[in-house]
Amino acid sequence: MKRTAMVTGASSGIGEATARRLAAEGYHVVAGARRRDRLEKLAAEVPGLTPVTLDVTSQESVDALAASLERCDVLVNNAGGALGLEPVSEGRVDDWQRMYDTNVLGSLRVTQALLPKLVGSGDGVLVMLTSTAGLVSYEGGGGYCAAKHAQTSMTETLRLELVGQPVRIVEIAPGMVRTEGFALTRFRGDAERADQVYEGVPGPLTADDVADAIAWCVTRPAHVNVDRLVIRPRAQAAQHKVHRVGG
Repeated sequence: MKRTAMVTGASSGIGEATARRLAAEGYHVVAGARRRDRLEKLAAEVPGLTPVTLDVTSQESVDALAASLERCDVLVNNAGGALGLEPVSEGRVDDWQRMYDTNVLGSLRVTQALLPKLVGSGDGVLVMLTSTAGLVSYEGGGGYCAAKHAQTSMTETLRLELVGQPVRIVEIAPGMVRTEGFALTRFRGDAERADQVYEGVPGPLTADDVADAIAWCVTRPAHVNVDRLVIRPRAQAAQHKVHRVGG
């Protein structure tokens, strides 16, 4: 039977690119997200892909997903995002709560629901899409960094708790990635401010770059676990050190 890969947040960006890439690798991909119209478009372009309406902040939605899957060999917890760049002293509690509920609790809900199927597959792979923000904090990133640090900690804990089980726990931590919506969402729809994040940066990562890294980790032999893969553009040496040209 064809191996099944579940990708959350698959309606755009890294999630969509990952769904396409894993389908190309021969997986039956189940693509989950809230925007059903975009999933239907993706399914029309990727033969064999199954679209599933999914809200990772809803236990009912996650439970329905788990009940619909006969098997799950790969889980890519990609759904997440950032909101705002206010300092901690001015941070909006509702933004912090939304980021935590999506990035951390969303990953927890889906992981708990599908872990029995991953273990039962005999060679499961759980991929947690975190961020370099989960490794190093920066000004203006308090809420997002806190959520991603929590997600990174959860990944490390899972690896400890599941040692000896037939499931690999992989963390993918990207640096600067230019996707269609990440910065725009963070700046609450302000396209000009969102574009400034990448201004003058030669070659920020693309969603396809990250999808390529995910596919590589997932397709290693069963005895090989890539604990953490940090991936940045060449122009970014650290969170606070980015090469820009022009201007």
